[in-house]
Amino acid sequence: MSSGRSMASQNGCALSDVTGISQEIHSFSPNIRTLLQKKNHSENVRKKMLTSQKSWRLSVPVCDIVAVCETEEDGISKESGRWQKMPSFSTELTLHAFTVHHVQRSKRHHWECNEVTFYCSDHLLCNQWVQALKEQLDSQAMRPKHLIVFINPFGGKRLGKQIYYDKVAPLFRLACITAEVIVTERANHARDHLLEADLAKYDGIVSVGGDGMFSEVMHGLISRTQKNLGIDENYPSAELVPCDLRIGIIPAGSTDCICYATVGANDPITSALHIIVGDSQPIDVSSVHHKNMFLKYSVSLLGYGFYGDTLIDSEKNRWMGPSRYNFSGFKTFLSHHCYEGAVSFLPATETPGSPRDPRPCTAGCHICKYGGDQVKISQKARNLKCIEEEQQQWKVIKGKFLAVNSMNMSCACPKSPKGLSPAAHLADGTIDLILVHKCSRLSFLRHLIRHTNNDDQFDHAFVEVHRVKEFKFTPKYCDEEDSDIRDVGKNLFGQICRDHPSCSCAQLQSSWNCDGEIIKHAAIDVKVHCQLVKLFVRGIEE
Repeated sequence: MSSGRSMASQNGCALSDVTGISQEIHSFSPNIRTLLQKKNHSENVRKKMLTSQKSWRLSVPVCDIVAVCETEEDGISKESGRWQKMPSFSTELTLHAFTVHHVQRSKRHHWECNEVTFYCSDHLLCNQWVQALKEQLDSQAMRPKHLIVFINPFGGKRLGKQIYYDKVAPLFRLACITAEVIVTERANHARDHLLEADLAKYDGIVSVGGDGMFSEVMHGLISRTQKNLGIDENYPSAELVPCDLRIGIIPAGSTDCICYATVGANDPITSALHIIVGDSQPIDVSSVHHKNMFLKYSVSLLGYGFYGDTLIDSEKNRWMGPSRYNFSGFKTFLSHHCYEGAVSFLPATETPGSPRDPRPCTAGCHICKYGGDQVKISQKARNLKCIEEEQQQWKVIKGKFLAVNSMNMSCACPKSPKGLSPAAHLADGTIDLILVHKCSRLSFLRHLIRHTNNDDQFDHAFVEVHRVKEFKFTPKYCDEEDSDIRDVGKNLFGQICRDHPSCSCAQLQSSWNCDGEIIKHAAIDVKVHCQLVKLFVRGIEE
C-alpha cells in the first residue's frame, strides 16, 4: 500500500470511517471489544482491545502485516473457507473471529511472527475487515507472490533443507507465497539453472545456504541480465545493467557474512519475514578481471595475503566443518607471510563519507541514496563522468603487504560485529581498500583483535585505508603467462629491489579470497558497479 492511501472495503462500509465502525462495533461482546482504527495520512492499523479492568493498545504498520486468516471454531487459522462461529465469552453471545499475523521486533535486529485475534458477533463486519486487509496486502506491489528457492544441502552444518522446510516454508505458505524449490546437487548448479530458466514468472530468488550459495545465485542472475542485453562481461570497462529480480538470503552457512552485514542478524525467520514484506535494498558489486578476462563478482571481501592464504589452507580441512577457519587462520597468522606488490587506485573524491566515519551504514542511509541518484542520471552524463574520472590522477602504493583487502560492505559477522570496514556502505558506489603493510606478529595481532571490539582498527602506522572506485594489484612475481604484467612489475619494483637487494619472501605469491572462493591469478583489475543487485532486506535498522 502506498503511503497515505486510505483503507476501505470495496463491497462494504468505508472502513477508514472510524465513526461508522464505532456504531457497528456495539455488537461486540461486552467482555471483549475490539476496535480497529486508521488515522489519516498513516499506514498504521490501530488495534485497541478493551476489557472491564484495563485497555491494551497495539500499533502495527500495514507493511509489517504478514497475513490475515480466518479463525475456525477450534481456534486454528486457515487461508480460505466460510466463517465459523466462535465460542462466546458469555452464554448469550456467539463470536466470529479473524487473526492478523504481523512482524514483531524482538532482540537486536531479530524479527518474529506474532499474531492477534479479533472477535465479533457480526459475521458481515468480520468479513469486511478481513477482505479489506487482504486487499491492502495484495495492493503492495513489492511483495513477492512466486519465488524460486535454491537450497545448498552441504553448506555449513548441512542443515539447509531442515531450516527451509521447518522455519521458512510455513511462513511462505502463511503469506500465500508459492515457491519452486531446487536442492542443488553440484557446484554452480544454481548459476547454470538461472542462465537458462524462464525468470519472467518469478518475483524473486531465494538462496538457502551460506555466502558461497548466495555468490552462485548472484553470478547466475548478473550474467543472465548482461547476456540478455548483449553486454560482454569480459570487458573491464563495461557498464553493467542492474538486475530486476531481488535475491533473498536464508542463512544456513558457516559465517553468513552477507546476511549479517545487511540485516544485522543471522536468523532464518527474520530473513524470511523480510522477504515476505517485500523489503528492497540495492547493493554494490565489484567485477574482478585478469588481462581482459572476467573472473568473479564480489560483494563482501576480496582479500589477498592473509585472507587468501587462510582460505586456501581451510579448503584442505573441510572435514573440520566451520571450525576449519579458526584453525587455518591461526596457522596463517603464525606463518606471517608478506607479499611484494603494487596497488594502483582511483580515489572516490566526489562521494560523500569516509572509511573513518564513526557512523555505520543503516537503513535509509543518505550516502547510499546519493549513490542511487548518480545511477539514475543519463548514460551520456555517466560517460562524461567516466572520462573525467579517467583523467584523474591514479595513485600507486608499492611495498610488502601482509594483507590487501577490499570491501563493498562492512563484512560484519557474529565474530566481528563491526566488520573489517565498519563505515563501508552497501550502495554508495565505492570500495574500501585496506592495505596492511609488513609489521611484527604482535602488531598484526593487535590489528586483528580490533576486529572484535570497538577500537579503531585503522589506527596503526602500518595500516592505511582508502575509499576508491577502481583498483589494480600487480604482484612483483608473476606467472610465465603474465609476461606483460611481469614487465610492468620490473618498472614498478626496480627501486624497491635496489634499496633492499637482500630482501626476499619465503612465498612469492598469494591468492585472492573472493567472497569465500579462490582466485588463483594474483594480478587483477577491480571495478565497483553501483547498486547492481537488490536484496530482500532494508538495511540494518537503528
